[in-house]
Amino acid sequence: MTVDAEVQITDLRVNDHACLTFGEPEELLDLTAAFVRDGLSGGLRVVWLSEEPQEALTELGRRGISVRSATAAGRMEVLACQDGLLSGQAFAVEHAMGWLRDQIDLTASEGYSGLRVALDMGWALRPISGIEQLPAFEKEIATALADTTVSVLCQYDRDRFDPVTLASVSPFHTRSVAAATYHSSPLLRICRQYAPPGIRLAGQMDRTAEDPLRMALTEAIRGESDITINMAELTFIDLSSARMILEAARSVAPDRKVDLRCSRITASRFVLLGAGGLPGISLVTGHGR
Repeated sequence: MTVDAEVQITDLRVNDHACLTFGEPEELLDLTAAFVRDGLSGGLRVVWLSEEPQEALTELGRRGISVRSATAAGRMEVLACQDGLLSGQAFAVEHAMGWLRDQIDLTASEGYSGLRVALDMGWALRPISGIEQLPAFEKEIATALADTTVSVLCQYDRDRFDPVTLASVSPFHTRSVAAATYHSSPLLRICRQYAPPGIRLAGQMDRTAEDPLRMALTEAIRGESDITINMAELTFIDLSSARMILEAARSVAPDRKVDLRCSRITASRFVLLGAGGLPGISLVTGHGR
């Protein structure tokens, strides 16, 4: 069995112009949080143009990023798309590239070794003028990043953007980024989670997908950090699969913690198996415990 992945978000280089295609908000937030986290830990300045800046900041904090200190120090900014790429209800390559070049100049003047920019391209689905310039914008970004320490992550919802648009911008990117996926079907998706590290399950989990689940758990355990098994989007899990997850969690070294994040209904399965009293394992429902 192989893991379906293009390029890992953690493998991006200093001047990559990467295209992230995502299929659900949780995937976008997870991968972007890892992009932001690794940039900050590398001493870089980070900017994210998001459709929902306040929600984005909240989600970054939930994923372990020190949002308050990073923004207060000027190391990170999360802005609305209209604050950077758009001029009112219009898009023009010259205006958008002017904003990007200003960010590059500001980063250099403040002594940072590099810049990471994440661009949620959802604005291009709005009824605004100039959308036909999107491929030209991507081409200009690629040109501007040559011989720099600036990387840009362009984010496209693969379910909302049509295949023709995605094909038109693809040639201008150096990397294609997606979550490492262990299983994907209409009923279930199992993929790697990057921030915080672990795995994520969505849909209905039963014994028919135990092999990819076992592989995902094995890879998560091989790491050295704490682990989150994110089951918040599971609508069903059978006892056999829940038992496999719990046994994997119990095998983790005592100095590492395991969070089982799930709905209250899913949590009841793990309570039934005795997860509530095990050291180092926490049942997390919603945003709390």
